[in-house]
Amino acid sequence: KCPYSFPPGNEIYRCKNISVFEVDGYTSRLYCQQLCLLAKLFLDHKTLYYDVEPFLFYVVTIHNNATDEQEHNEKSNHNNDNERCFHLVGYFSKEKRSVQKYNLSCILVLPPYQKQAYGRFLIDFSFLLSRIEGQPGSPEKPLSQLGNLSYQSYWRSKVLPFLLCSMKDCKLLNSTLPNHETDSDCLANSVGSIGFRDFVITIHEISSTTGIDPHDVASTIQQLATTITLSADGR
Repeated sequence: KCPYSFPPGNEIYRCKNISVFEVDGYTSRLYCQQLCLLAKLFLDHKTLYYDVEPFLFYVVTIHNNATDEQEHNEKSNHNNDNERCFHLVGYFSKEKRSVQKYNLSCILVLPPYQKQAYGRFLIDFSFLLSRIEGQPGSPEKPLSQLGNLSYQSYWRSKVLPFLLCSMKDCKLLNSTLPNHETDSDCLANSVGSIGFRDFVITIHEISSTTGIDPHDVASTIQQLATTITLSADGR
């Protein structure tokens, strides 16, 4: 029987019953190798299994409090974490030192927890780490078809509100847009009623605030079907 009730790493995030553990592939090699082998069952393109030392693994779990009977049988010197059972939800890995500044190498959400926003949570957490490190990041390329759709949706959900909030701060947006409009329609209609000569923002400002790589910010803006002219200085 496995003696561990939680991943062999540091718990760096906890909200209600959700926890995130940072596991070093160098110090917990066997555990990380088993994570990669588990991911291979669900990811056809997964190729890395054993070379885990250069990676950090961020493992998401949900935990349940032990029952009263179990707590009664626990020894008095056991801490609270040993009285909990942490269930694996998914994980993502990232290189410790990535030349391309990738903030995510592989991502997996186990089938019982899919379509419950855990995938988006993992993506958002990877960009949170990028913002903390002060280095905008991007997922490792090329992306799978599903991964590309997920990231395009995430980038739009971050870039578009930033643009609209910046416009409001400049008092350029005077009317409330209908709720039924899509992201592209929303920004396109805003552009039609706003003089961009009075509104200046750089891609690097968006990147530093959201943690998204400047190239991904630029491609997202283009896909939003907006008319924004970029000058040589990135504005």
